[in-house]
Amino acid sequence: MTLPVALSGTDVIGQAKTGTGKTLGFGLPLLERVTVPADVEAGRAAPEQLTSAPQALVVVPTRELCTQVTNDLLTAGKVRNVRVLAIYGGRAYEPQVEALKKGVDVVVGTPGRLLDLVGQRKLDLSHVRALVLDEADEMLDLGFLPDVEKIIQQLPARRQTMLFSATMPGAVIGLARRYMSQPTHISATSPDDAGATVAATTQRVYRAHSMDKPEMVARILQAEGRGLAMIFCRTKRTAADIADQLVQRGFAAGAVHGDLGQGAREQALRAFRNGKVDVLVCTDVAARGIDVEGVTHVINYQSPEDEKTYLHRIGRTGRAGATGTAVTLVDWDDIPRWQLIDKALGLGFPDPPETYSTSAHLFEELSIPEGTRGILPRAERTRAGLAAEQVEDLGETGGRGRRGAPAPAAPQEERPARTRTPRQRRRTRGGLSLGEAATEAVEAADTAEGATGGATGADEARAPRRRRRTRSGAAAAEAAVPAPAEAPDVAADDAPAKPRRRRTRTVASQAEAAPAAAEAPAASEAEAKPRRRRTRSAKPAQQPEA
Repeated sequence: MTLPVALSGTDVIGQAKTGTGKTLGFGLPLLERVTVPADVEAGRAAPEQLTSAPQALVVVPTRELCTQVTNDLLTAGKVRNVRVLAIYGGRAYEPQVEALKKGVDVVVGTPGRLLDLVGQRKLDLSHVRALVLDEADEMLDLGFLPDVEKIIQQLPARRQTMLFSATMPGAVIGLARRYMSQPTHISATSPDDAGATVAATTQRVYRAHSMDKPEMVARILQAEGRGLAMIFCRTKRTAADIADQLVQRGFAAGAVHGDLGQGAREQALRAFRNGKVDVLVCTDVAARGIDVEGVTHVINYQSPEDEKTYLHRIGRTGRAGATGTAVTLVDWDDIPRWQLIDKALGLGFPDPPETYSTSAHLFEELSIPEGTRGILPRAERTRAGLAAEQVEDLGETGGRGRRGAPAPAAPQEERPARTRTPRQRRRTRGGLSLGEAATEAVEAADTAEGATGGATGADEARAPRRRRRTRSGAAAAEAAVPAPAEAPDVAADDAPAKPRRRRTRTVASQAEAAPAAAEAPAASEAEAKPRRRRTRSAKPAQQPEA
């Protein structure tokens, strides 16, 4: 329906369900409007019509969709040798700039990187004859409207503009008409498919508990006849967590979300297309336009935000006439949101049945073999896995883009030999090195022991000296000087108990204690009370024997 109108040069608003071939609906008219050297050789165009600047521009919302549209256009334009270039963020600028210098016929890009290259005057849009906004509602809803307006201002006034999407709200059509001239609105539907969703897709909706969802998903993935499967989550953290859990359960799973670098995202998509990975856990960045052959199951791990997101999610299966199964797991908190989606689309599932991983109707409706557990048997682990797909070094810009992709190994450089001994740092304490401080502490202790040992005699066995904690160096000096001799008629038991002393951490306190101990008379040392062990309660000292 679109081809005759688009080939005539008329502006088109195309709306059709997912998986019905919208890419070629605008791609073939674009390729026909481009002038290439093959047309000059065949006599269909004059030599002066050839140019190295882009003649057609396709603007898409996501990087994954950009690469897919580029590959489709390259395949369709291979016979005429049409040069198609993908321009999107997360990659190095230099290869894209070099390709633009060599000459490009069709440019497919995301708004951010297109504006960057236009601002640097690396991209010339003055020769564009046709503009396409793919997934137009997403472009205008996600805040891309200011960027799209800036891009349109760089284009010639006389051009063909085409908008394509599976969902086209009235407000988006009103905005689109500002940039179009008498557009033709084409809405393609099948007579036997009057609903908003594709009839070939079987839809199942269950009310599930968040803690039981991983087990349910692991059992659903073991259903009979399952091919490739896509699991959609609402947050990036949930997508990464579910992918890790499935890998631990034995499934070959990969993840695509915004926290991954562009190299890791493309690695997961390539592995999914090549069959090395059969489960792709992703956020809504992969919900639009991604076309992978053989996807039989789509699982909404978390309820989508609105009905448009639901349509695009389940549209990854049941494409191009194939059949598929869409399973939606709705948490208790998401029931009001799901009821709005169900009412808007008329699905007929306003109150999903409460379902757990052991429910009989889950096994029956999804053709899951009896006795299936949440761990894939080792005999069925035949996929190579995500590690078998190489990560391409895209020269990603920015620090965030390197997350998720291993950095290239730096070349090993030989270090020059040392020409001198490196300077050693010395740790000091109180202005002295540790060795000097320890030496002074030992000498002070020996001096104190020699002063007290002469009075008591060398034949007496001396108990090991205990250091006492004091609040200052003066307290240590008082502790070392013995008390004066008491009168002979005073009993030792009547003497008051000495207060507990604390050990000092300084070396100077020990040095001050040594002279005081040397000056004390030997008689007072004999009558002095022996040192007591530290106890929790003070006890009276005993009188030593004569």
